[in-house]
Amino acid sequence: MEAPPSLAIQQQPEAGGSFPTLETLDPAVPHVFIRPAKQINDGPDVAKFLTSKAYRDIGIFVLQLNRAMCPRKSKGPDGKDKFQTFLIGSEHETQPAESVRRLQQMLAKIEALMDQAPPDQGPRRFGNVSFRKWYRLLETQVTALLEEYLPESALRRSSGSSGEEATAQVELESYLLGAFGSAQRLDYGTGHELSFLAFLGCLWKLGAFRDGAPNGGIERDIVLGVFEPYLRVVRRLILTYTLEPAGTHGVWGLDDHSFQPYIYGSAQLTRAISDTEAMPTEGSLFRAPKPSSVIKGEYVDEERKRYLYFSAIGFINDVKKGPFWEHSPILFDISGIKDGWGKINKGMIKMFNAEVLSKFPVVQHFYFGSLFSWDQDPDAATPQQSVHMANQHIASSSMPPPPIGYQVSQHHDRNSHNGSRTL
Repeated sequence: MEAPPSLAIQQQPEAGGSFPTLETLDPAVPHVFIRPAKQINDGPDVAKFLTSKAYRDIGIFVLQLNRAMCPRKSKGPDGKDKFQTFLIGSEHETQPAESVRRLQQMLAKIEALMDQAPPDQGPRRFGNVSFRKWYRLLETQVTALLEEYLPESALRRSSGSSGEEATAQVELESYLLGAFGSAQRLDYGTGHELSFLAFLGCLWKLGAFRDGAPNGGIERDIVLGVFEPYLRVVRRLILTYTLEPAGTHGVWGLDDHSFQPYIYGSAQLTRAISDTEAMPTEGSLFRAPKPSSVIKGEYVDEERKRYLYFSAIGFINDVKKGPFWEHSPILFDISGIKDGWGKINKGMIKMFNAEVLSKFPVVQHFYFGSLFSWDQDPDAATPQQSVHMANQHIASSSMPPPPIGYQVSQHHDRNSHNGSRTL
């Protein structure tokens, strides 16, 4: 399925030459907050989600963060091109925005809760039950954490006058609690990662990141200073409590747990652009690691310190054994692409739309409030029908779903071992 407008057209500049960014609420205008609720219950609800304001806003925010991570070029005093890259750890070279620094402190406290819930030592085939104790600790402390580390302006009370008033804090808590896996199923996957993106998007809408640097500076702080530390916490959770992959496609998925680091990570390695250029769709940063190097374990161990893409690959190597092509065939296919990291980045955006935002098992757990709204986007395009859209889950149907082998073979046919065709 081709990416609908929020994941395709908006990669191009608007009429004034600027690129779309997620809206920020005007604090002077009353806003009614809503306790987030489940809306996606059957397969057909996914098509409605793809025309919702929430889908539009997720797309805008992902592309906004993605473009910020792309290397930049500018003219030096001597007239020669100067290049700037944005690497893991580079956010520490300058003082990060106060909003980012406080979120780092909050994540450190969330991670420290693991010390109060050591893993159960009994034999377990699947996830460790002590994860439920850790999650209960997070539930009991989430309100205090938000009040300690977020500005009061981001937690402001609803201006609604009818019924029980919700607050911005209620919406923030919902997405933050949804970002660290399922205590019921003892698993973690791309839907939980999506919930953390929504948490950050809510903060953006509430003006919490107004203290950041312009021209993509705050977005880079968000990716490198908040999202990457979040991934570190999640990876420790997975290893500590042996969390299962949520809704995994087995070896036919891109990654058992994450997707977004491959988007922002491939953006880090694309050819450099000026502040007015659109994202490149081919080419690589000069002297960037080659895509094919992801299959070399020692090389990955070195580059994971700098690049989000290699950090994600490195974690796969931490939890999986055997040949890379065998346990991660999609990523292996992608490593054969010859048109550079720009081509990979473009493909990752399309794949995120198809394999995360358009998949019932993932988005069924996404909750909708006022900041990420279930309401119809008046400018939404009608989602194109595809094999994968036609085979969404229908809870009320008496017809059994197609066998797993059918779905795997369909995916395998689409992604034959030819890197240039995977994306």
